[in-house]
Amino acid sequence: MKIYPIEAGNFKLDGGAMFGVVPKSLWQKTNPSDSNNMIDMASRCMLIEDKNKLVLIDSGMGNKQSEKFFSYYFKWGGYDLVSSINAVGFSCDEITDVLFTHLHFDHCGGGIVWDVKKSFYKPLFKNANYWSSQNHWDWATKNPNPREKASFLKENLDPIESSGALSFVSEHEKGFEYKKKLGFEVLFVNGHTEKQMIPKITYKGKSLVFAADLLPTAGHVPVPYVMGYDVRPLVSMSEKELFLKEAVDKNYYLFLEHDPHNQIITLKNTEKGVRIDKTFTFDEIFN
Repeated sequence: MKIYPIEAGNFKLDGGAMFGVVPKSLWQKTNPSDSNNMIDMASRCMLIEDKNKLVLIDSGMGNKQSEKFFSYYFKWGGYDLVSSINAVGFSCDEITDVLFTHLHFDHCGGGIVWDVKKSFYKPLFKNANYWSSQNHWDWATKNPNPREKASFLKENLDPIESSGALSFVSEHEKGFEYKKKLGFEVLFVNGHTEKQMIPKITYKGKSLVFAADLLPTAGHVPVPYVMGYDVRPLVSMSEKELFLKEAVDKNYYLFLEHDPHNQIITLKNTEKGVRIDKTFTFDEIFN
C-alpha cells in the first residue's frame, strides 16, 4: 500500500461560521481571518494505492461552478485535483474508487466536471465506483433540509446516479468497522450531517484517520469548537469527545482535510482537555 496527499485547491470560508458560538477572540489565535472575516481553508484529499485499487477519498469542490459561486468562496493558490493526481504519477482514468465522506459540495464537487462542450455534467473518474452510504445519499437527495440544501448541489449528485457508478458502504452503529471492498475501516458520525464517514487506514504501522469535517482544522480540537454548519452541534460535541479520547489512547495520526497549514496532527491529554501534541507534514511521518 502507498498513500498520497492530494491537494485539490484552497478556498476561504467565514470564520464565524467555521467556529459557531466560539468568540472570534479565541478562534483567530489559530485561524486568523482577513478583513472580510474569511479564514484560509484547504481541500486535502487522500489517494490510496493498494494492489489493484486506487481509492480517492473526497475530491474538493472542483472548478465547474459559476463566477458568482466562487465569489463566495474565494479560491486561492495553485492547487487543483487533476494536476495533483497527475503529479503523483496517475491519471484520472486509473482511479478505481471514490469515497465521499459526505456530499457537501466542497467534498464531492471535484468528482463531477463539464463535458468538452459544456453541455452536460459527467463523472471525472469514468472507471471508478463512487461510494456514499444509502442513508446519507437519501438525506442529501430526497428531501434535503433547509439548513444544508445549498450544500447538496444537484449538478454534483445527479450525474453519479445516472452514470450507474453509485455504490453504497454498508452501515453500522458503533466504532470503526473494516470495509473489505475499500480496504480500510470507516466510522459513521451524525453531528455535522447524517452518516458522515470517517476513514481509518493502517499504514506503515500507524493508524491514519481522515478527519473530514469531524475535525476540519487543528484549531477545532477543543470539544466546543464545532462549526455553525453542523446540523446537530450537541451530537458533534459528543462524537468529537469520544473520538478525541480514542485518538489519544490509540495514538491516531489525524489527516486534516481543511487545514492549509497542518497536514497531520497527534493529540495528548492536558489539564484543559485533549489538545494538539505534535504537527507533521505527511512526508515527515510516512516517507
